[in-house]
Amino acid sequence: MDEEKFADDFRTYKGGRNLIPRSFFPIYVLLGLSYLLILIGYALSFSKVSTISSEVNKMAINVSKDHFAHDFLLFPCGADTRQWEYFGGKCYYFSLKTVPWNEAKADCERKQSRLAIIDNLGKQNFIQTRTRNERYWIGLHDQHTEGDWKWLDGSNYRNGFQNWKRGEPNTYQGREEDCAQVWLNGEWNDYICSSESFYVCEKPRPSTPKAASKRP
Repeated sequence: MDEEKFADDFRTYKGGRNLIPRSFFPIYVLLGLSYLLILIGYALSFSKVSTISSEVNKMAINVSKDHFAHDFLLFPCGADTRQWEYFGGKCYYFSLKTVPWNEAKADCERKQSRLAIIDNLGKQNFIQTRTRNERYWIGLHDQHTEGDWKWLDGSNYRNGFQNWKRGEPNTYQGREEDCAQVWLNGEWNDYICSSESFYVCEKPRPSTPKAASKRP
C-alpha cells in the first residue's frame, strides 16, 4: 500500500512540477518581446539622433564657410553701415542734415545713388513713415521748363504715380518753386530749390556676394 501511494504521490508531484513552466510560458514570451521592442526603440532613437546631429553639424559648417551670405541676409544694404534701409529691392538713405536741392542731389551721387524716385504707392508709404512730417527732397523738379516736371531717372511723370498736396504744385508769392519734397503726411510739395531740407537717396541693393551664391 505504501509503495503504491508513494508512486501516485510522485506522479502527482512530477505532473504538478511540469504545469508551472507551462503556465508562465506566455508571460516569458511577452517579457522577451517587450525587451526586444525596447532595444529596437533605443536603436531607432539613437539612429535618429545621430542623423539630426549630423545635419546640424553640416549646417554649422556651411554657415561658418558662408558667413558672407549670412551677413547679406541680415544686412541687405551692407553690414558696414546702419544708415541705409532696405525696401523693395532698393536701399534708402534718410539724411540727418538739411541742404538745398542741388546739394542734396550731389551728395546722393557721391554715395553712388540718386534722390528718391517715388513711382508707386508701396514706396510712397515706406518713405512717408520715415520722414515724420519733415521736409525731404526727392528726385523731381521742373527747373528747366516751368510746369514740365521730370524725375531724375527719366521715369514717366505725367502718367505715373503722383501724390501732390491739394493745390500743388504752384507758385508762392511770385517765387519759383521748382523742386519737389515730401512733407505733411508724405504728400508732395514744390519748394524753392535753394531752401534747405532733408533728403532721401536711393540705390539698388548691392549684388549678392560670390560666397553667398556658392552652396555646398
